[in-house]
Amino acid sequence: MPRMNARAVTQSQKPLVRLAWSALLVSGLAMVAMAAQAQDEKIITSHGYSFYGDLKYPADYPHFDYVNPDAPKGGEISISTLGTFDSMNPYSRKGRGGVLSTIMYESLLGEGTGNESAPADVYGESYCLLCESLEYPESKDWVIFHMRKDARFSNGDPVTAHDIEFSHNLLLDQGLKSYADAVRKRIPKVEVIDDYTVKFYFTPGISRRSLIDQVGGVPAWSKKWYEETGARLDESRLMTSPGSGPYVIDDVDVNRRIVYKRNPDYWGADLPFNVGRNNFDKIRVEYFGDENSAFEAFKAGEYTFRVEGNSKQWASAYDFPKIDAGYVVKEDIPDGSPPTPSGIVFNLGREVLQDKRVREAVALGFNFEWTNESLQYGLFKPRASFTQDTPLMAMTKPEGAELAFLESFGDLIPADMLTDDAVIPHVSDATRLLDRRNLRSAMKLLDDAGWAVGDDGKRYDANGKPLRLTFLLNSSGSATLSAVVENFMSNLGNMGIDAVLEKVDSSQYTARERDRDYDLVFDGYGAFLGTGTGLAQLYGSEAASYSLFNPAGLASPMVDAIIEASLAAQTKEEEDASLMALDRALRYEFFMIPVWYNDSYWTAYYDQYEHPAGQPAYALGYLDFWWYNADKAAALRAAGALR
Repeated sequence: MPRMNARAVTQSQKPLVRLAWSALLVSGLAMVAMAAQAQDEKIITSHGYSFYGDLKYPADYPHFDYVNPDAPKGGEISISTLGTFDSMNPYSRKGRGGVLSTIMYESLLGEGTGNESAPADVYGESYCLLCESLEYPESKDWVIFHMRKDARFSNGDPVTAHDIEFSHNLLLDQGLKSYADAVRKRIPKVEVIDDYTVKFYFTPGISRRSLIDQVGGVPAWSKKWYEETGARLDESRLMTSPGSGPYVIDDVDVNRRIVYKRNPDYWGADLPFNVGRNNFDKIRVEYFGDENSAFEAFKAGEYTFRVEGNSKQWASAYDFPKIDAGYVVKEDIPDGSPPTPSGIVFNLGREVLQDKRVREAVALGFNFEWTNESLQYGLFKPRASFTQDTPLMAMTKPEGAELAFLESFGDLIPADMLTDDAVIPHVSDATRLLDRRNLRSAMKLLDDAGWAVGDDGKRYDANGKPLRLTFLLNSSGSATLSAVVENFMSNLGNMGIDAVLEKVDSSQYTARERDRDYDLVFDGYGAFLGTGTGLAQLYGSEAASYSLFNPAGLASPMVDAIIEASLAAQTKEEEDASLMALDRALRYEFFMIPVWYNDSYWTAYYDQYEHPAGQPAYALGYLDFWWYNADKAAALRAAGALR
């Protein structure tokens, strides 16, 4: 099928469409007019979806370009994680879900194993998996999915339109509140046309961004199973519903390991979407209490693949005998995705942190340059942007299309945001932890904010209340991160702040983070290369007081307005200008101290795995499109490198 680039409704027709919608509310004659016009609107039928209609892969694509279509099936890949789990239901606030516990479920439009992108070499494109085609009008007022009649759950039951309708409604009724609230306003109705055809209707008068993608990405759950068992989506449980995906649960040993096995009867194994993918017979996840024990277990061969996140270990610990002998491969693989906007997040629900001057002062206590050189072996770069190292990253003062976009909001945009360069992190002295210049700047900011220094060197407000900040940290996390935070807190103490580091175990950490029981926490948001309604869930005000996706509780009218305008963009150029403005606005609001980023994946693995020579930009894909070499595995065992 050719790519769908044409617009069925011209620019001159669009005002008539809007006018007809308005008249429909007050006149039966307008309803007739609307129906007549709808008959003229072209219906797009496709094997995939992107907002602008461009798809890299044609309808008859044999496989994704980056996969090895001849990759052998077999073997096991094993990975590690830290902490604990007590549930295999990751869709609930209750309990701590097991790693990869979404792996069994597919959606109408497919995604990669482990929630990575598929295809991983393009951005903003989705292709049919449970569906064989979709159709929608140029207005995108609705979408119809035509499902594959051979799709099956792992228990053999067919996957039908009734299951899709049930799954969509289950998320609204029992899923996360922030998700449900956002979706319910945008998708008012789902209709089962027949057993294998389902239609979603979209609310009139709102942006069409992320609507088709949204409904196409809902996991398909078995309506029959939920009705027979009485299970709920909002409960913690180890029992799981059957999925239609390539993997099923093989074994669960709570707090120790989870094993998934490839379903030999997987219905979709030969689809072009899956060629060269889902190659391992088993995926094993081993749990460890701390990073040191996990690393020692890797050296011993208790698991076989590791994505390293600790710069100290990457720089100094990969010198053990199995590396020297070539049994373990250490590989630095480029990462083309924008880095995750992680850092030290301020809880804006705390009164003391609602003063931007206090946040700016606290930020001056973080010394990236010293941290990177002294604790991280100089391996990181300082992160400034939510779209770091992409064309959407705001740099100097706004100009051109971005400036015009920002000026259209009038007084909602602060004057200095229009005339100053985009906010960038401060620079610190790399030779000493406490940068005296930054300390003086921080002290002045705190003075101006009304936090005076008392006789004991501590800071108090006019009522004698001390300036006290707690930092919540997961005790099972990286020792290097712990050292970074401890040194940061030391600098806060030198400002007169009563800085308290609270290290708690994984279960307590999860519960307190969900309840936003912290002043400061190391967390992250989502990077973006395109606009969509997910931006409102991450950065918008609507669910700011409780959203798990917005750990700062950011609620900014300026950010809300920019997101809404971005959703209304009609061209890629308008979209890019709006997203650059959003990056600039998020940095201006200063709800996070940006820390560092790495533009590659640090991987180490036993030399029994292989991957395509051409790494796609948007996924590492070690669970998705890597494969197992049985001959290499046998050689490792013969040498005693693996059991």
